[in-house]
Amino acid sequence: MTILSGKRGLIVGVANERSAAWGIAKKASDLGAELAFTYQIPAFEKRIAPLAESVKSEIMIPCDLSEEASAKKAMEQLSTHWSEVDFVVHAVGFSDKQELSGAYFNTSRQNFRQTMLISAFSFTELAQASAPMMPNGSSLLTLSYLGSVRTTPNYNVMGVAKAALEASVRYLAVDLGGRNIRVNGLSAGPMKTLAGAAISGSRSIFRHSEKNAPLGRNPDIFEVGGAGCYLISDLASGVTGEIHYVDGGFNNVGVPPSDV
Repeated sequence: MTILSGKRGLIVGVANERSAAWGIAKKASDLGAELAFTYQIPAFEKRIAPLAESVKSEIMIPCDLSEEASAKKAMEQLSTHWSEVDFVVHAVGFSDKQELSGAYFNTSRQNFRQTMLISAFSFTELAQASAPMMPNGSSLLTLSYLGSVRTTPNYNVMGVAKAALEASVRYLAVDLGGRNIRVNGLSAGPMKTLAGAAISGSRSIFRHSEKNAPLGRNPDIFEVGGAGCYLISDLASGVTGEIHYVDGGFNNVGVPPSDV
């Protein structure tokens, strides 16, 4: 028996084998969980299918969170396989790459709306759709970044969206606590993922964090995965409304020590 034995969970947002969502999924599978996955478009299904197969998952469901009611449809389809779900991992974010450079000041109305909808509100929408399948208490987990509470070059509107996402975690925790549904977020340090590569100057950010984090390195996807598995397991049964940092301690650093 391991900490996720007998648990069933839906992973939303795996892009490839370097995704933080995949780090959580692989760790969860290793710890005994049975998994289902979503994919946004058919091209992504082909990319994700081998990963799902590697953890013995046969459930892959279309879900494009940019479309209204997509989360509800996905959960309805999941209900044809499972009557209940123990955890849902939300690892979804999107913004126009052209606006993830330069100044936040230049953000367009259209991209602000789209970024907030996909990167922040989609978690609330997924919670709405998932709750009916969580009669015995379960866990919702989303992924954030330090740019939600501090400025980061070129993160721009994504930082604003992540701030909204983290506020959503707190409000959802209160709304769903009476149902024994826990809601938490993971704020991961910079990783070499597809999402991270979309940020202009991401290599510089990666090196700066690596140099100044107390552990002297950035996390990998499986370290993020391990922290995620703690939060979706019964080991964290008393934890909700939290944003848990997995960044080598970088979030605690104000002024880095000198090299002298």
